[in-house]
Amino acid sequence: MTPFKKLLCVAVLGTAMSAMAAPVKVGLALDISGPFAALGAEARDGFALGIKQLGGKLGGQPVEFIQADMAGSPDQAKQLVDRMIQRDKIDLFSGPIGSNIALAVGPTLFAAKVPYLSANAGPSQFAGAQCNAFFFGTAYQNDQFHEAAGKFAQDRGFKKTVLIAPNYPAGKDSLTGFKRQFKGAVAEELYTKLGQIDYAAELAQIRAAKPDSIYFFLPGAMGINFIKQFVGAGLSKDITLVTSGFSADEDVIGAVGDPMLGLFNTSHWAHDLDNAANKAFVDAFKKEYNGRYPSLYAAQAYDAILAMDAAVKQAGGNAQNRDAVVAALKKASYASTRGNFKYANNHFPVENFYLRVIGKDAQGKVTNKTVSTLLTNYGDTYAKNCPMK
Repeated sequence: MTPFKKLLCVAVLGTAMSAMAAPVKVGLALDISGPFAALGAEARDGFALGIKQLGGKLGGQPVEFIQADMAGSPDQAKQLVDRMIQRDKIDLFSGPIGSNIALAVGPTLFAAKVPYLSANAGPSQFAGAQCNAFFFGTAYQNDQFHEAAGKFAQDRGFKKTVLIAPNYPAGKDSLTGFKRQFKGAVAEELYTKLGQIDYAAELAQIRAAKPDSIYFFLPGAMGINFIKQFVGAGLSKDITLVTSGFSADEDVIGAVGDPMLGLFNTSHWAHDLDNAANKAFVDAFKKEYNGRYPSLYAAQAYDAILAMDAAVKQAGGNAQNRDAVVAALKKASYASTRGNFKYANNHFPVENFYLRVIGKDAQGKVTNKTVSTLLTNYGDTYAKNCPMK
C-alpha cells in the first residue's frame, strides 16, 4: 500500500470512529497516468504531505478523501466527477493538472455548488466573464507565469523569438500571456500535439527562423524531450531558451540534468523563497521524500490542502455550509508557501512572480535559484471582466 493510500485509509477510519461529526468529503483529481502523469505524481505527494501533517482531518473534522485518476482525459474526468457528486456527495474538490480537464468538470461542480480549489490549472475562461463563486484558482491564472516571462524577455532585449506550446487551453493562454509583455518580433508561433515527444519538425522550423530566443511552454515529459532534442541539435549555441516553471521545475531537472544549467524561468514560487511557511514545507517534503526538492506542483497541492483546512475551520467545522466555506476561502487566511497573497474579485491570486535560473546548490545538485522579483502583487488581466464583486 502506498503512503498516500495509507493516509486516505487513516482518514476514512477517522470518519468511522467519529459518530458525532459529519465527515468532510473531498474529491481529489489525480493525474497519475496520461500526458500529465509526472506532474500529477508531484501534486499527489504535496497533497499527501498536507494530509499527513493535519492528521487526516480538515478544520479538526474527520475527513474522507475520494481520489481518482483523471488521466488527462476530459471525458473520463467528467464521468468521475459526476460520480463524486452524485454517489459520494463531496463537499470540496481539488485538482486536476490540465486546464482542459478543469474546463470539463467545472460546470458540473458549479451547478452542484461544490467549491473547486484548483491546485494547478488556471484557465482564462474561468477568470473573466465566466468566473464563478465556487471556483478558486488557488495557484495562479494561466497567463501570469508567461506574462512574467515576456517581461523578462523584453527587459533582456531579445529582438526575435519563436513561441512553442501544446495545442490546448493552457498552451494558448501561455503564448497569449507572453505576447502581452514581449514587444519584439515573433518569428513563429508553433502549436504541438498535447503529449508530443518528438520535435524534429519544430526544431527544423526554429533553425530556419534564426531567432535569438525561444519561449516554450511544454510541461512534464514534453519539456524533457524538447530540451534534450534542442541541445542535441546544437541550437543552444546561438539561441537562448526562456520558459516558465512548468517546463523547468524539479520534475524536468531531474530527468535532463546539466543541459538545463543557465536556463531562465518564471514562477510564483521557489523552494528557496524566504518565508517561514515555505522553509518548513521544503524541509518536511525533503524529509518525507528522500531528500528531493519539491516542485511547484507539490507546493500548490500542499497549499490547497491548507486552504481547505482553514476554510472548514472558519466555517465552524461545517463543510456542508457552502456559503460559509466560500466566504472563508476568499480570505486566503492560511500560511501559504508563497507568503501572503490575496484574491482578486475573480478568485484568482494577486501575488508575486519571480525570475529563477537553474544552477547548482551547495551540494552540487542541479536545481532552481531565485534571481529577482519580476512582477509584484500582480493580478490577471481578465478580472475586470468578471461580474463578481
